[in-house]
Amino acid sequence: MGPGMRGHGMMMGSSMQRHRQAMMGGVPKAYQGLSNPLSPDGRMVSEGKVLYQANCAACHGDTGAGDGPAAAGMSPPPANLQWLASRPMASDGYLMWAISEGGAELGTAMPAFKNSLSENQRWKVIRYLEALP
Repeated sequence: MGPGMRGHGMMMGSSMQRHRQAMMGGVPKAYQGLSNPLSPDGRMVSEGKVLYQANCAACHGDTGAGDGPAAAGMSPPPANLQWLASRPMASDGYLMWAISEGGAELGTAMPAFKNSLSENQRWKVIRYLEALP
């Protein structure tokens, strides 16, 4: 399987289930219209990367491709965040919803981070995701 297909396949995991739910019922009201209050400067991206590496990379991989060491055998696989973060559906509200609420309601292993990362920390992770190549 070529690199393009691998990335597409990884996307087909949890992000497709969340995308389907967003298309059917929209982003939950609490997350609609949210806008990241943090500037997209190097400091916020750098701090977001540290948080990402500590909390997300085990499943989503160092570069967000969904290929972290803990991803093996996950069904659905972790989302390809490189792909997802560059798509129009990945609004600030959508990403905050995904990180905050996790995937339990979607049947995925994505943990909810709303009680373990502050809102500010979750916004920093989003700044990092937006900076992924």
